Amino acid sequence: MTELLQPFALSQPAISKHLKVLERAGLITRSRAAQRRPCRLETKALKEAADWIAEYRRFWEASLDRLGAYLHDVQSTPAKGTDLDRT
Repeated sequence: MTELLQPFALSQPAISKHLKVLERAGLITRSRAAQRRPCRLETKALKEAADWIAEYRRFWEASLDRLGAYLHDVQSTPAKGTDLDRT
């Protein structure tokens, strides 16, 4: 726990709560070794989470690309009933 506290401005109870959340999510496992409670990353679970995130990233990037193209078309097409040649 002390090693985890060093780079973060968090209290020991806050780190403990975060670790419990990660453990319940299956992203880490914790064990006991005397007074120590070593944590181990579960790479399979992390890969599944990364794959899920990547799928949604592709979805949103494609959606935003389509929205950008639509907005570009709308902005470059003159509205009906306007006369752009008048000054």
